[in-house]
Formats: sequence, C-alpha cells, structure tokens
Amino acid sequence: MSKKTVENTIIKSVSYDYKAADLLNQLEKGAFLTTQYGGQNNVMTIGWAQIGVIWRKPIMTVLVRKSRYTKTLLDGSKEFTVSVPLNCDKQKELAYCGTISGRDEDKFATQKIKLLESEKINTPCLDMPGLHYECMVLYQTDINLSELDEIVNYTWYQDGDTHTMYFAEIVNTRYVE
Repeated sequence: MSKKTVENTIIKSVSYDYKAADLLNQLEKGAFLTTQYGGQNNVMTIGWAQIGVIWRKPIMTVLVRKSRYTKTLLDGSKEFTVSVPLNCDKQKELAYCGTISGRDEDKFATQKIKLLESEKINTPCLDMPGLHYECMVLYQTDINLSELDEIVNYTWYQDGDTHTMYFAEIVNTRYVE
C-alpha cells in the first residue's frame, strides 16, 4: 500500500477488495459513477454494483439504464470511475445526482463537486473521502427481459427501460482519507 499527500489529503493505493464490506454497505445508500467522452463529463448515482474476480482480473460490474445520459458517454469511452463516499456525508449530492440528468445541467457545477484526477484512465474520480475505483470496460450486455425472472422483471422493468451490464477491469483503486 503506497501513500501520497495532495493538499493535506492522504491518498493510498490499495487492493481492489480493500474495505469491500464498506463498499457493499454504502451501495445501499448510493455511490457515484463518473464517465467522460467527447469533452463531456457526467456523474450519476448507482446502487447496484459488484466486485469480484472474472477472467483472473479484478472486476466491477455496474448496471446503467439505457435511457441514461451516462450510457452514451460510457459506450463511447469504455471507462468509468466509481467513488464510494466513506466517512463523509454525501446524501444530498447522491440524491441530486440520482434524479437530475447530465443532459439538462452540469451536476458538478450545481453541486460544487470537485474532481480528483485518475492515475490510470482519463475519467476523473470525485474528490472526497472514500474508495475510488478506476475501471476499463471489458464486456457489456443488455438485460434480456424474456430470460429474466418474472418477479424481477415486474418489479424493475414495467416501463421497459432496461439496464446494460458493464463488466470492467478495476485497473486502480485508491482510498482517500
């Protein structure tokens, strides 16, 4: 684990599974997925994600609805970051970024969200205490409603706005104190 200090902030390079239980607990409240493409940045709130090992690589799986502005950017860039707030209160920002579209406004400016440059990819993380994952998409697939459990389908997809699942290699993980 290496450490560096940036403007009185301690940033540690950590294993992808560092504080995994904290990640899973925070997902119930939300985390931030950021992507950028073609000069545009966007951040959205996610509550569904997984980390694990597939293809002998550390993988983060996230789901993004087809209707989301983030999907357009993510499909273009094939990379994203996930910032998991720990030891800080970001509920107001999580609620806002989960209800307002980046098509309509710059959420970074509106919410005064600062960015932290990533080390291995072009997409930045959010500058806040917590876990920060830098991810490169290896595979994506659309949810096929005809093959989905009937109760899950009824609960989450009555409007037909399905998710695309992104399987991404976690190429860097940092913990900001």
